[in-house]
Amino acid sequence: MPKEVSFSAESHETLTLLKSLPIFKRFSDTDLLSIGKLMLRFEYAEGEYVFHEGETGKELFIVESGKLAHERHHHTIFFYTEREVFGEESMFQGRHHQYSVKAVQPTTIYSISSDALTNGQGLPLEVYANFYREVCDFMTVRSHEEEMIYREMDVLLVQDGGCAPGYNPVTAFLTEFLEQAGRRVFIAKEGFKSLVSGQQDDYRYLVYSMGLYKQLERIPGVIFSPPLREARGADFRTERYGDFKHDENIRKAAENLIQRKVKVLIGIGGNGTFKGIDRLSQLLPETVQTFFIPVTIDSDIIGTECIGQHTGVEVGAEKIRCYMADARTHHRCYIIELMGAAGGYHALHSCLGAGAHLAVLPQSNYDPVKLSQALKNRTSTVIVVAEGYKADERKSKGYQGNAAEYFRDQLLAAGLQTRQRVICEPFSRDVRGARPNNNDITLAQRMVCKLTELIKDKHNRMMPAVLSGRDYAIPFYEIRTENSVESNLAELANRLGV
Repeated sequence: MPKEVSFSAESHETLTLLKSLPIFKRFSDTDLLSIGKLMLRFEYAEGEYVFHEGETGKELFIVESGKLAHERHHHTIFFYTEREVFGEESMFQGRHHQYSVKAVQPTTIYSISSDALTNGQGLPLEVYANFYREVCDFMTVRSHEEEMIYREMDVLLVQDGGCAPGYNPVTAFLTEFLEQAGRRVFIAKEGFKSLVSGQQDDYRYLVYSMGLYKQLERIPGVIFSPPLREARGADFRTERYGDFKHDENIRKAAENLIQRKVKVLIGIGGNGTFKGIDRLSQLLPETVQTFFIPVTIDSDIIGTECIGQHTGVEVGAEKIRCYMADARTHHRCYIIELMGAAGGYHALHSCLGAGAHLAVLPQSNYDPVKLSQALKNRTSTVIVVAEGYKADERKSKGYQGNAAEYFRDQLLAAGLQTRQRVICEPFSRDVRGARPNNNDITLAQRMVCKLTELIKDKHNRMMPAVLSGRDYAIPFYEIRTENSVESNLAELANRLGV
């Protein structure tokens, strides 16, 4: 039970507290003294409730010291701290409270009841009228609750990098698992760009519980996350934010996160996103737990499967099958560029899945003369070229075409002569917007489940990983990007015998 403690309405401390409150800024010291004489002072222990959702309220509360949680539907939404006011919406008409308030540490608060104001104990009529006018004005500030929500963010998600199947589902699962664990989940509206900007509108509040969402949906920026489980693309990212490589922007992002009191930061994306999160985490206090979840079609994080890689291969292989059917029908040689900037995972496994004739990876060094001879008498061929093939060489030469066109030009320079019509197809980015398949949906849930455990156990700078059926975690300092592929698989994807 709360303990009532004595105080002096005439003390300097009491007067200073009341004068610091926006709702009393127009009152004189004499007016504040008359209001102070109507107040009661209570001490609450950690875990004690001031009131519960659904109870009738007739009091306005002022926080002198400590911290209290504003709860709705059994979820903490934001906190009240020193010199803040709550309970005003139930004070006038004795309405039921729409939320609960609980002390999360030893707290001292003042209360003013509507009964004390109206039972003739001594408020001058003008002060009485001004008091109600100021409280009404305070209640009509629609942005007040929104500002309170984003003032102290618990878990913040950041999506960045090239889009891949699984960004939205993993965001929904993170909201579900972490909300069930009693955490509040926020997300940057536009990846690293929003972290650098750091304004209130740069963030969104994610809610998984339908009951909780119904209570908060009127507040700008509140997002109901379950539909994201089935959504394609990445709703909370922007095109790669290149300026995040600059030290001053990373420092600014760190300052904004500290100011917003972020406790857990989770990066979602590929190798570029990891590098950004890793650098950012080094500027954050140890009390801020930082994690990374790999979502990338090209599986460019070593030591784990990556969300999106399974869908990417499935869609990529189906595209190749279509080209193979057309090549047989029209006697064509298709040279197709697919994703694969460094390792070539997507290009290789899409080629293998469809049974295409050759996978040309970033590290491949096929003899163009021998390849030209192998193609001479064929009537249909499909060759898959990873986008990173000879990337440095193409750049040094100022070559303007894509990887497939460069490989074709190498064959032509080697004397390619074939009855087939040679056609190059550039990398098709529609694979990024594919609907995540069951393997990637399951992988996302496994990683989120592991991450929830890591957060609970106070780990830091870790990435959940799944490999060979095992769930584990990799510390940031052991994470390696630009994944390679097994050489025997590259050989298996060579059906031209070269």
